[in-house]
Amino acid sequence: MQDSNGNRPTTKVFRELGEFVVELLKVVLISLAIILPVRYYVVQPFYVKGASMEPTFDDNQYLLIDELSYRFAQPERGDIIVFRYPRDPSQFFIKRVIGLPGEKVTIENGHLTITPKSGAPFALVEPFLPVGVTTMGEFNVEVPDGHYFVMGDNRSASLDSRVFGPVASRYIVGRVWVRAWPFNDIRVFPYNLLNSQGSAS
Repeated sequence: MQDSNGNRPTTKVFRELGEFVVELLKVVLISLAIILPVRYYVVQPFYVKGASMEPTFDDNQYLLIDELSYRFAQPERGDIIVFRYPRDPSQFFIKRVIGLPGEKVTIENGHLTITPKSGAPFALVEPFLPVGVTTMGEFNVEVPDGHYFVMGDNRSASLDSRVFGPVASRYIVGRVWVRAWPFNDIRVFPYNLLNSQGSAS
């Protein structure tokens, strides 16, 4: 190969090209060293499929799941979590934590009541539900240790703990951290989203 003047490329050109390639490889390797651990151990993308979490999340919205927090703390009531479906762990579900380990969850006449391990029962205040929405079904279950009772916000169109029972913590992937798509509806979901408790009904 010759240049426009009929001369062969000089050793300097090859050396500079080689140095550029080496520096580029360094940048790529460093980027992968940072990105891969974040992708597989800290944050995981998740696409919403279906209407079970409406109106909080719509079909095809893109979320970022925090996989790190639950290594240092337990899920809290109101957290929105992604977990493996206990009856088919190859599937991933998204629901909201309603009942904690050791609590009793009662659904009766559209009312949801939580009975803690110690203390009086209380009617759960759910500000994330649209006005007028009630919880369907008749249910009374004690949540085993290491398990969580979960439901979708769209109570009339959700396959959740009312059907498959409380979810073992080993199936939980993480909690919803950010809604990243659509861009006009980006939102960060704080840890321990729900702290409010009503009185017993």
